[in-house]
Amino acid sequence: MSDLFLKYYLRAKVGLDDFLRNEEGDVNVVSIVVLIGIAVLLAVYFKDEIGKLLKNLFTTIKGSSNDAITTKVKP
Repeated sequence: MSDLFLKYYLRAKVGLDDFLRNEEGDVNVVSIVVLIGIAVLLAVYFKDEIGKLLKNLFTTIKGSSNDAITTKVKP
């Protein structure tokens, strides 16, 4: 029983050491955080323009949908 415990203990220790020393994903995480930060800053900077664009788009969509509903189809 102690041999089995020792085997799993050593496997866990090697796995933990490998996990702590492996740095492959660190650059990806940092780049994703930087890109999200840039996206948030751009959204804050262009907040008014984005609001105007969305208002214009929804007004156009609403007008087009009203026209589609009220337009009579000729047989």
